[in-house]
Amino acid sequence: MYNRAFRESSGLAMPSSLAKLYIGPLQHLAPPAVTPLSPHLGMPARQLIDPTSLGALLTRFGARYGHGDRRAVASLWSKWHFSALAAHCLAANLLLERDLPLGLDELHLEQSPEGQTTGLALRHSGRPLADLDPCRRFATLLDGHLEPLIEALAAATGASPKMFWSNAGNYFEHFAGALADHPMAAPDVAEPAMALVESRTLPDGRRNPLYRPVRYVERDDGSLRRVRRLCCIRYLIEELGVCGNCPLSCRRPRP
Repeated sequence: MYNRAFRESSGLAMPSSLAKLYIGPLQHLAPPAVTPLSPHLGMPARQLIDPTSLGALLTRFGARYGHGDRRAVASLWSKWHFSALAAHCLAANLLLERDLPLGLDELHLEQSPEGQTTGLALRHSGRPLADLDPCRRFATLLDGHLEPLIEALAAATGASPKMFWSNAGNYFEHFAGALADHPMAAPDVAEPAMALVESRTLPDGRRNPLYRPVRYVERDDGSLRRVRRLCCIRYLIEELGVCGNCPLSCRRPRP
């Protein structure tokens, strides 16, 4: 998933304070690169909210899908991007109680030739959390990155912001649950993240856009099926169809 050749050619370091996290359920990931940012270090995340830069990125990414429906292309791109953000943010936040510099002005992105986010380059390895409240400890991720980016994606494509928030929430909830099996995890490691997704509102009274992004539906055999609350609309790209967690109410349009 991560561009190791890029890192080797750039001489990027991986500090032990983060590297030790990438075992157990995170062993398939590589730690973020941590180095003072330079103009040559990947794509500045701030460019994601520039309409021209974002439009070019989605065009490049959409080429693999025959430049299909722009909304679905943006949704698929966001799922890769949000997956990377959620995995690294939650690992540092929940296991080390550190706030990674994920704001758009502090972050650079490693990308595949197609424009897919493949890794993060951080200015530093995070600071101790200033607030352990479940709804405040993730403020850098929500307010500094997700909110402005989702506004930009919605404006560029006409897709609903709720769909992009659902994509982000899906990975947030997934990785929070996965960290319960991490060797460094305390028994209640996921509680702050789960408390956030169970809260209808944020501390300032705003609606919580990450509220209950998934639900668990009982199958006939008693097992639980994980189902997104909102469809990611990937089915609008003909060759893909619906995802494995598609809501029960999501149906492909009839011809």
